[in-house]
Amino acid sequence: QVQLVESGGGLVQPGGSLRLSCAASGSIFSITTMAWFRQAPGKQRELVAYITSGGSTNYADSVKGRVTISRDNAKNTMYLRMNSLKPEDTAVYYCNAVDTTKQNYWGQGTQVTVSS
Repeated sequence: QVQLVESGGGLVQPGGSLRLSCAASGSIFSITTMAWFRQAPGKQRELVAYITSGGSTNYADSVKGRVTISRDNAKNTMYLRMNSLKPEDTAVYYCNAVDTTKQNYWGQGTQVTVSS
């Protein structure tokens, strides 16, 4: 089992920055790919970015160039650095991890609100 806890969300003005963190615990040795998803009110959950165990990354077109995903294996933590935030980035952001058996784990989510 893997437990994921997000932090770092909050209220930020348009153009501002935030860094989200996702701390993993439990069977962390089994984690392969980690990702950030988000869900805005009335919309489906969507992939924001993912990072593999080897460090390869991929980003949604809507955030490419504004967002950086990273992971610190020594701290068992994944990050999402978001710059030039827009009101349409407002959503609950969820941390996701996949283990070697392809089981998915989710955090509880952290709210990001971009508003003036």
